Amino acid sequence: MISAIHLSSSWFTHNLAIVCGSIAFTCLFIKVIYNLFLSPLSAIPGPWYYAISDFWLTTHVLRLQQCKAIQELFEVYGPVVRVGPKKVVFRDLSTMRNVYSVHKFDKSNFYKSLLTNDNDHAMTTLDHANHSIRRKSYAPHYTQSSVAQFQPEMHEYTFNLINTLENLCGKAPVECLALFRHLMVDVVVSSSFGYRLGAVKRWAMDVEDPLSTAINDFPKRGILRSIVPTWAWNLVCRIPNNRWRQLCDSDKILAEFVSGRVYEMRGQMNAGKFGDSEKVSMLQRLMNYRYAPSEQMPDHDIISECIGHMMAGTDTTSTSITYLFWELSRRPDIMKKLQAELDEAIPDCKVLPDMNVLHALPYLTAFMKEGLRVYTAVPSVLERVVPDSTSKNGASDEIFDLMGYALPPGTVVATQAWSMHRDPAVFPSPNTFLPERWLEGASTSSDDLCRMAAHMMPFGTGTRICGGLNMAHMMLRLAVAAFVRNFDIVAPNETNERSMDIKDSFVIFPSAMECKLIFVPRHQ
Repeated sequence: MISAIHLSSSWFTHNLAIVCGSIAFTCLFIKVIYNLFLSPLSAIPGPWYYAISDFWLTTHVLRLQQCKAIQELFEVYGPVVRVGPKKVVFRDLSTMRNVYSVHKFDKSNFYKSLLTNDNDHAMTTLDHANHSIRRKSYAPHYTQSSVAQFQPEMHEYTFNLINTLENLCGKAPVECLALFRHLMVDVVVSSSFGYRLGAVKRWAMDVEDPLSTAINDFPKRGILRSIVPTWAWNLVCRIPNNRWRQLCDSDKILAEFVSGRVYEMRGQMNAGKFGDSEKVSMLQRLMNYRYAPSEQMPDHDIISECIGHMMAGTDTTSTSITYLFWELSRRPDIMKKLQAELDEAIPDCKVLPDMNVLHALPYLTAFMKEGLRVYTAVPSVLERVVPDSTSKNGASDEIFDLMGYALPPGTVVATQAWSMHRDPAVFPSPNTFLPERWLEGASTSSDDLCRMAAHMMPFGTGTRICGGLNMAHMMLRLAVAAFVRNFDIVAPNETNERSMDIKDSFVIFPSAMECKLIFVPRHQ
């Protein structure tokens, strides 16, 4: 009897497993058929296996090759490609304006992986309305006139670094990603908090700067958090390894630093130590900002916003500077043209002129534009979500026309600077670094310049464009002018095209995770 019951139970369990498996397979089969043939996106070109699952695009993300993979799809399938069951990428100027500027679509949930202090800041605020409120808190800090107030600090930190490199006499290579990260940390901390950190001095003494290390660790932390479930993340953070724990705690390290600056600033403000000075730190602006007449910006928002700006303003700019100097190290023709122009404009190599003088230099300007085209620090897809209604008058208009394709609400749409900057119809020989393409003349008309400028989006585009672009432009131009005026830049054998091959994890970095260059003083 017992044996019969046991046999019956085994039979039931076996058949139940078969039925459940059959149901699961049928559901999967129906989903595949729907995605391939019945989905509103089924008419959009692209590899069939991309339409079935996000897995294929995720493999390129994990291999740090998403930008290049999408560019290859554009070259095969044209300017609109389906890269997931509900994801479409495009390379088209008119569509770019519609998505990012006219309709102002909200961001996708991807940006939540960039949360700081487990709280939102401007970059991770998905909807346009709340982002506008956030942006008003810091926008005055990044106007050209406000940024210009911090030129003395920018010059000081830059020449502190130049003097340190001159003492090396070009005898040994230096790792530039860390070098310029320390420079940018000093600049950003100074302008954000009115605080002198001394990161460049620590680099010169070969002493670790915890804040610079945390800023470098934070993007890696963000990637890990975005691809593993919360329970797994909490588990791996307990691994008993000091360096690993330092990476996991990078968010906490940044929050503790900013919290200290908030505490100090509040004490100074209560003591009435700030007058009517034109030079106002970003922290002062945030602490005086109100979401509404009766709603002060809370400390947790202030801390998250400041961390977000440190992250956005440090690694991106330092990586761009690094790649510009790498390009100069292998292009002596460009370096000689730059040095000739800068030698004439800057008689004293240790004193930079006002930024207006540097902006007026044609070849330096052309070099900067080409550098931002080829080595965009953030070349990745900027994801937006088609809303329930795309109509301005509030009508229930439930589809979005993207280049003749009807996209339903919830579809993720995106373009990327990497591809917009490499459209051969706009930029002939797009993979060639050619500053001369930006100089109006026999081969470049004013119409060509306008068309190229319209396709440029090194700091994003539309209403969510990088708020700190004026500061980034200023530091990039200042660093190039100062270093090229004072040094010849040479790459050692270990720094080559293979080691500098671009990888992308939303921001770019060299495949070798380092860039060693030699700075040979021109004036000894």
